[in-house]
Amino acid sequence: MTPAAAPLHPTPTILTLDIGSSSLRVLLFDARGARVPGVEAREPVHLRTTPAGASEADADELLVGVFRAIDTALAQAGERAKDIGGVAVDTFVTNLLGVDADGRVVFPLTTYADTRSAGETSGLKADFDEEAFHNRTGCRFHPSYWPARLRWLYHTWPEGFARVARWLTLGEYLELTLFGETAVSYSAASWSGLLDRRRLVWVDELLAGLPMDQRHLSPLTDSSNPRRGLKPEFARRWPALARVPWFPAIGDGAAANIGSGAVAPDRVALTVGTSSAMRSVTTADLPSLPSGLWCYRVDGRRSLPGGALTEGGMVFAWMKRVLRVEEDRLKPVSDVRLSELEAALAQMPPDGHGLTVLPFLAGERSPGWRGDARATIHGLTLATTPLDILRAGMEAVAYRIALVYQQLRTLLPDDPEIIAGGGALVHSSTWGQIMADALGRPVTLSRAEEATARGAALLALESLGVLPDLSAAPDLLGETWQPNPAHHAIYQAAIQRQMALYDTIMDA
Repeated sequence: MTPAAAPLHPTPTILTLDIGSSSLRVLLFDARGARVPGVEAREPVHLRTTPAGASEADADELLVGVFRAIDTALAQAGERAKDIGGVAVDTFVTNLLGVDADGRVVFPLTTYADTRSAGETSGLKADFDEEAFHNRTGCRFHPSYWPARLRWLYHTWPEGFARVARWLTLGEYLELTLFGETAVSYSAASWSGLLDRRRLVWVDELLAGLPMDQRHLSPLTDSSNPRRGLKPEFARRWPALARVPWFPAIGDGAAANIGSGAVAPDRVALTVGTSSAMRSVTTADLPSLPSGLWCYRVDGRRSLPGGALTEGGMVFAWMKRVLRVEEDRLKPVSDVRLSELEAALAQMPPDGHGLTVLPFLAGERSPGWRGDARATIHGLTLATTPLDILRAGMEAVAYRIALVYQQLRTLLPDDPEIIAGGGALVHSSTWGQIMADALGRPVTLSRAEEATARGAALLALESLGVLPDLSAAPDLLGETWQPNPAHHAIYQAAIQRQMALYDTIMDA
């Protein structure tokens, strides 16, 4: 008898909800962490920004998009929907919204890019030992984290603050809507700045400065603890998901590391999407952190030290839109194929424009943590072209990543392998080469499709016992950008120039 062929996509499969700051995706992964083709639903995510620093979204509108995408994905899956063994969720972090006692949103969803609470950081530093709480929570006092944001909300919106029964992340609000109750994963909670990252409990001392306590926050749980039993209205809508385990939402940064294959400290994940980050996964205890880094959690066993920039592909997109980059024939970039623009940028010499850029369009996170920082372009002349500025912006982001890497490598084995991902690098070999040259290290592109969603799926598969360990997942690596030593030397000097401009402006 001829043995039956192994299934193309082994089961159980994992349905993933990957909620980013620009779009949300619902995808299906098989038991090996491979994409199941033909199941892919996308919806836009609309953020509202203001000159005052707001970055908000309508949480209910966002959930409508999530539900619509699940409808589409299950229809695409057809009969394969019966093989779904779990639902994994990741969301952009650090987000925050407030709900009343009935679970209705009374304060809109704010994102990591909201800088309106920048003025509160000085008060936090006056009231608390920032270094001690940085090592305890893994987070600095910064407007991207909850302590500053909650203080700002209390001071500017006291009546509304009193109406909030619970402060939630987006993942918790999704779970509350679907199940009627919720908990927050250690991963999502670690991005708040209120979690003791080693003891895995809320930090009461930080809550004491506000009219709130742990009753205003969700219970903590590990991402390996799923919830089952959808509310009847959703069980009827999605019968294939009615009784399967739904895993608590994790941070998209943690998921991206896992999905790219950077699951141990001998690898560092470099992600450049809308924003950018460099992170590693470790089970080692890290009692003390370099000042420019944070340390979040993947789950109850794994920490995630690293640094993140608010700037990334956002800088490239903003410059293209505002500068209307032109070529020799003064052709607007909107009419130029991306490949032509990429070729033009690739031909430019490193740091050949004479510009120094501080790319802080939405404040600074790592490594300086100046939430009040603003973007600066220094060195403009009559000879400066829009392409010069665009290339300088790309290089500027790479310089900030290099500064993060200098601190991160002190926590890791010598010369860890750098694995890159994110749409900005996937679509720009020029930027990938700039990163390798700025870092002075080879940078290998991950070929994992939808690495962030894949990471969430792999963690769910490990929790279900389908994967014995994350390291058992297939390695999916692509091209490697080798550093050019001469370019690295040029960029080292440019980094020093950028740091000097930073010090001059920030100390003014």
